[in-house]
Amino acid sequence: MSAVQTAQESHARLMDRMYRYQRYIYDFTRKYYLFGRDTLIRDLSPPPGASVLEVGCGTGRNLAMIGDLYPSARLFGLDISAEMLATASAKLRRQGRSNAVLRVADAMNFTAASFGEKGFDRIVISYALSMIPEWEKAIDAAIDALNPGGSLHIADFGQQEGWPGGFRRILQAWLGRFHVTPRETLFDVMRVKADSRGAALELRSIGRGYAWLAVYRRPKEDGNS
Repeated sequence: MSAVQTAQESHARLMDRMYRYQRYIYDFTRKYYLFGRDTLIRDLSPPPGASVLEVGCGTGRNLAMIGDLYPSARLFGLDISAEMLATASAKLRRQGRSNAVLRVADAMNFTAASFGEKGFDRIVISYALSMIPEWEKAIDAAIDALNPGGSLHIADFGQQEGWPGGFRRILQAWLGRFHVTPRETLFDVMRVKADSRGAALELRSIGRGYAWLAVYRRPKEDGNS
């Protein structure tokens, strides 16, 4: 087994241990501080019949909301935690979306082909990059999995740039207890990736920097088409 595979399996075990019981109260507790998720979902605007993938779909909360808002969307989700996917599968079945395709997979090296798709029209990464060790690889994998004209939508913790320094230190220390690390260079990384691929990019800071939103739009025609 390679060092990469060992690291991936170690991360998967960590996530399963952390969420084995948390998954039952996850949605209730996270609604108080994972801001921007609903804004991201409302801005998806997928065309009829579009394929929508969530990377790090967790309990399926976001996929269920996407299914409610966009009934014709075809839903896909991946997560490294099998425990979380068990909850997501049950949630989506109750919603009548038993046709949603869920996979245990690593966000850093998944492909659209592993879902039987050539690409996805919309990809969502909501508060997952701050928990993925090599988070830039997850962004690259998502960009590679987009259809021409598709878009990648990211929401995550910002740097709380509009808040007092004490608040930022307390929040980030608390997040660290849950293996969460806000990505200070997220916007810079997204700019570089968009510029290198000729993609359009939209960046927003909400709640005085509490959360950051990014939308990467792949051109309808580019060198990877």
